[in-house]
Amino acid sequence: MVVSTIYVNPVTGNDTNTGSRLSPFKTITGALKATQSPAIIQLAPGTYSTASGEVFPLIIGGGMLVVGNEANKGQLIVISGSGEYQSPTFGLQNITLLLLSDASLLGVTVSNPISKGTGIWIESTSPTLANNTFSKCGREGIFATGNAKPAILDNLFVQNVASGLMMARYSKGEVLRNAFENNPVGIAVSDFAAPLVANNKLTNNRIAIALSRDASPVLRRNLISKNIQGGLLVNGNANPDLGKEQDPADNIFRNQGEFDVQNLSSQKLISVGNQLNPTQVKGLVEFIAATADTPSQVGISTSFSDLDGHWAAAFVEALVNRGFISGFPDGTFQPSTPITRAQYAALITKTFQLPDSKNLNKFKDVRTDFWAAGAIANAADGGFLGGFPDGTFRPGQNLTKVQAIVSIVNGLKFTGSNPNGLTVYKDRAQIPSYATNAVTIATQKLLIVNYPQLELLEPLREITRAEVAALIYQALVAKGEIEAIPSAYIVKPDTDIPSFSDLVGHWAEPFIRALVSMNLTQGFADGSYQPDKPMTRAQYAAFITAAFNPVSKRQATEFTDVPSNFWAAKAIQQAANGGFVGGFSDRTFRPDQNVQRLQVIVSLVNGLGLPAASTDLLNVYSDRKSIPEYARTAIATATQYKMIINYPDSKLLAPTRDATRGEVAAMIYQALVALQRVKPIN
Repeated sequence: MVVSTIYVNPVTGNDTNTGSRLSPFKTITGALKATQSPAIIQLAPGTYSTASGEVFPLIIGGGMLVVGNEANKGQLIVISGSGEYQSPTFGLQNITLLLLSDASLLGVTVSNPISKGTGIWIESTSPTLANNTFSKCGREGIFATGNAKPAILDNLFVQNVASGLMMARYSKGEVLRNAFENNPVGIAVSDFAAPLVANNKLTNNRIAIALSRDASPVLRRNLISKNIQGGLLVNGNANPDLGKEQDPADNIFRNQGEFDVQNLSSQKLISVGNQLNPTQVKGLVEFIAATADTPSQVGISTSFSDLDGHWAAAFVEALVNRGFISGFPDGTFQPSTPITRAQYAALITKTFQLPDSKNLNKFKDVRTDFWAAGAIANAADGGFLGGFPDGTFRPGQNLTKVQAIVSIVNGLKFTGSNPNGLTVYKDRAQIPSYATNAVTIATQKLLIVNYPQLELLEPLREITRAEVAALIYQALVAKGEIEAIPSAYIVKPDTDIPSFSDLVGHWAEPFIRALVSMNLTQGFADGSYQPDKPMTRAQYAAFITAAFNPVSKRQATEFTDVPSNFWAAKAIQQAANGGFVGGFSDRTFRPDQNVQRLQVIVSLVNGLGLPAASTDLLNVYSDRKSIPEYARTAIATATQYKMIINYPDSKLLAPTRDATRGEVAAMIYQALVALQRVKPIN
């Protein structure tokens, strides 16, 4: 069947024309009247509005494709207007376009400037919306309702008045690879809606995703970052799928204003395989470890014929878009092909913008007119690659995986690693001794991407083009030059087994190791934790700030003995403003003074604002008479919430004794238990 193409141009067209390329219609309205489905309506740049003759709402019938410019997400092709539509499920609405059946909207910008106006309305249909921009709509960019099953792919939702996307009633469908920016709510899901929401980027909204009523979306591999209030807000009976043991969700939450996840419902959420800050999780949320060996990759768009569904497609496409790497003339990328040392030198020279070398005669087997001579010299000068003892470079030799890892770590001068970091690899015995430190550093910095089995490094195998792309992309992430891409195959070091030799068998070991695994505390440079060493008030304030990220409740005194350049100055001020710590009557904080057990307990109770308990609970302590009167209620409250741990005598409180690092860690962990942010430790 031949599908006709109708051309529309709001500047040069006329609705009495034939609709050909040389004789275009002026309005989409005119084209729709003159065209039978299926057909393609090709839009020229310009604004399609009431002023240009459009009659809203525009109704796009089944089989119709309205196409603008997908390459720039319809930047110069704007459909702006509003008309009344009687929705079977929501009554009278003001909308710009109604998409019927399997209609498609590709590469346009949609705006509905009217108050409470919606850009696209989808009522129990299954249209495709790809590479569009939905901006400055009076309510939301897209509203899906009824039994809608849209495919919403690679769109940009920005600066809409209420939300970017709203899905209600029983709507499902797929929401993949979209960007939501500067909306009050990025994605709102209500009623019984259950869409798949995967590989989206939600940044700088007030709230990234808000769920209500009985919504149950499936959330996978979304990057949720820098949202002013929070990431995921759950109300009513909503129950999002945040991963299963054999299907980890791999959502990344980072740098939200108040919360990563806030569960206001009465039911517990299950989180599997998400990157969350435990101190930014509010409400009932249980964290379960993922057990899947080869979780699936969802919806990665690729321009290469041999990358469709490939595990590295997102990394490759990101580097291609930045001009760092390219494919082959036949439209393939050849992800499984090994990479030579010369090709690798050229790649890192371009990616890391290495300065030009003047030493093109460094290696005797690299002629100065060799295509990669300059790149090889640049890589050698930069510390990324070296030659062999015989003075050769061997440019045509394939690079091994461990050689690439060592190259990146050395060239970028990455440092710092956990000596136990290699325990994550089953084949760690194959790592050459010269590369051990570099591999541990690379693991700690999340540079290593292993497919299909995370625990198999295969260090001596030739590295493929796909693996190099992933490694280099992760290096750019580690340098802070690029946003992280969610992937199930990024090796995450087992931080739950840090090499603290002085913790083995210690009573506080499980509490400390749990907090270390959440990156809330750390040991010393010599590899020890020193759990029995007293903790200073400055160290305690830093610990509190890391664990609870307290919000300001008051304007605290500026302490005369805490200069602005003191290592813990910001932490002390944040903890003080948050009500966790205070100073002395002479306006000092005394940061190097040891903190007492009593001070830790009172601090946690006051800072967390826990409701007071009966002082009768103090009868469990044999030394209760030594508790100062002002602290009795706080200690009783901490007792009720099981925040106090006394070792070796559970009945001996010892309130005025200096608190050790182990005791502080244990009590902070118990405070997190009281907030239901972590599981209790027996």
